Amino acid sequence: MKHTLPILFTMLLCGTSAFPQEGCYSRLQNDTLTIGNSRIERRFVWNGGNLMTQSLTDFSSGQVWTSRSLTPDFKVAGDTRSTGGRCSTKRIAETDIHPARLEITVEFSLGTLDVRRIYRICADTPAIACDTYLKGSAAAQLPDSRAVNAADRKNIESTADMQSQPVAATLDRFNPGGFHWHTRIVEFQDVTDWNNNLVFETDVIPYRKNSYRGNLLFARNAENGRGFFFLKEAPGSGVQLAYGGGDFTAEFGDFTVTGLGVTEKDLREGEWVKAYGCVLGVWSGGELEQLTALRSYQKNLRKLLPGRDEMVMMNTWGDRSQDTKVNERFCLAEVCKAAHLGITHFQIDDGWQVGKSPNSAVAKGSFKNIWDNPDYWKPDPEKYPRGLHPVVELGRELGVEICLWFNPSVQDGYADWEKDAQALVGLYDEYGIRTFKIDGLAIPDKRSESNLRRLFDRVLERTGGRVVFNLDATAGRRGGYHMFNEYGNIFLENRYTDWQNYYPYWTLRNLWMLSKYVPAEKLQIEFLNKWRNTEKYAGDPFAPANYSFEYLFATTMAGQPLAWMEASGLPEEALGIGALIERYKEVQHDFHRGVILPVGDEPSGRSWTGFQSVDGERGYLIFFREQNPDRKARIETWLPENSKVRLTPVLGSGKAAVQKTGRRGTLEVELPAPNDYAMYRYELIR
Repeated sequence: MKHTLPILFTMLLCGTSAFPQEGCYSRLQNDTLTIGNSRIERRFVWNGGNLMTQSLTDFSSGQVWTSRSLTPDFKVAGDTRSTGGRCSTKRIAETDIHPARLEITVEFSLGTLDVRRIYRICADTPAIACDTYLKGSAAAQLPDSRAVNAADRKNIESTADMQSQPVAATLDRFNPGGFHWHTRIVEFQDVTDWNNNLVFETDVIPYRKNSYRGNLLFARNAENGRGFFFLKEAPGSGVQLAYGGGDFTAEFGDFTVTGLGVTEKDLREGEWVKAYGCVLGVWSGGELEQLTALRSYQKNLRKLLPGRDEMVMMNTWGDRSQDTKVNERFCLAEVCKAAHLGITHFQIDDGWQVGKSPNSAVAKGSFKNIWDNPDYWKPDPEKYPRGLHPVVELGRELGVEICLWFNPSVQDGYADWEKDAQALVGLYDEYGIRTFKIDGLAIPDKRSESNLRRLFDRVLERTGGRVVFNLDATAGRRGGYHMFNEYGNIFLENRYTDWQNYYPYWTLRNLWMLSKYVPAEKLQIEFLNKWRNTEKYAGDPFAPANYSFEYLFATTMAGQPLAWMEASGLPEEALGIGALIERYKEVQHDFHRGVILPVGDEPSGRSWTGFQSVDGERGYLIFFREQNPDRKARIETWLPENSKVRLTPVLGSGKAAVQKTGRRGTLEVELPAPNDYAMYRYELIR
């Protein structure tokens, strides 16, 4: 259905205002606030500022859902009468971090609690985000969104028995009504030092009120195949602050997002405290359209710039020498080898600095009270007598960018965040270092979270948005996959052959499962030196040594590849991978531009599996034949059915072909040997 946007102009007349921004618009007319663009429109009843969703429109299909009941989208226990409502709109210009957007700020008070809701919308994106800030004071029940166990409710013998208790604190709500909603709730785990199963999907048909855990809720109406999604911008469910046991409630056609991540003790009279964010988006069609709608929002959180965000990184920590080898001589030799391999970024992990961390193998230190030593974040003069200049200069000469490891000072809720920020900016100013692995984070309370945001924002502000943070997701209470996304990428996992916990198909599986709901290009994915510790894998069919080094690199290509090893420890034959990496870098950004989704079967060590990068009528496909006996396989893809597609080999063992897709976009794929792969560029032929 073709939709023509209304002609919009700025006006302040008779209680009516309108505000356009490059395809986005907002207008407040009498008691109705409307926010939209060419893809989505959300209309609210003003309600004194405590907005109530009236309708949601998907312009791609012409679908308009009208709320079956008018209830405030934001709700906390206590006073529900909103006062002092006001609205303002601001254009946010495009930067190197994010595209242009429109921000609509709505403020109101609920008794002694002040609420600020900032709605964010970008052009041509079928989603509207909302950031919530609180100030003042609230009743002790503020965070109470604890799920009620259905077994503790009485049996239903009358209409009155069906009444459910209200949820005390909600971030957002949509009530289109109806009985035929099919929902998928997706829960995520990080803390990957302890977890190797990171994605859990729950498919339900909502019935009476129940609570569900997860960051994502997709709802599809079985009557017409159209739907919407909620994304809760928060850490994983098991890591969130003030967690009540659930993230969503659903009761037939009534959906709410619960859990603010804020307690009454976090509130301040003169300071806005940020709650968890929430995004509402629309889609129509099939699962591809559903996931593409989500991804179009996620890709707007931080631009992927080729010269800043794309990387093939080497970090030597994966060989378990810790900080025993790190010095000028070692790093100069590693940079030379890294350049030979085609590595773009060489990251010096823990040990380059004067201060000693708890992970030091030389002298056990601490992450606490870092600033008791004002030289903590200066290069160790014994290891680097000329500072980092010789390493940085050699890197520039050879085309390898030098990066560092950094651990913010954790004590007192990151109270020293300004000193940490200045240390990072100082390293940027002196050496031009702009990529930092941020490790050792602990976010036990809202103050810690707020100060970390201040730290990251200050560094981006002082460096013109040029810095990239590799946010470690391996341990502790951290941001997970859906918070802090504007600051860089995610260092996903630590795996070591020393401990026999690196299996190539495990790492591939984690990337494959996450890629459906998290942009793969935002994940750093490791491959290791397969020649180390072979005796520990004796007799194991999935030992790293049973795979070619080229294959190990290929398993990381959908993400940001991470050579988790010391280059000096590689045998001569490993250096041949440099030609592959150089060819990969030629297509890396084009591949990452698309919507990367999993294809084939879940990696198991015996599967046919892979990824597809969807970019209109073109894109890329990567197929992996694990230790599977079949030379050929028919693999479902995200291509349209009964379409002619041209496949052009890019990397690996593929052969040029023209095929017609079968049911579910099936293609026939052939690879000559087990543990082999092929990367294709494809285009649909009309």
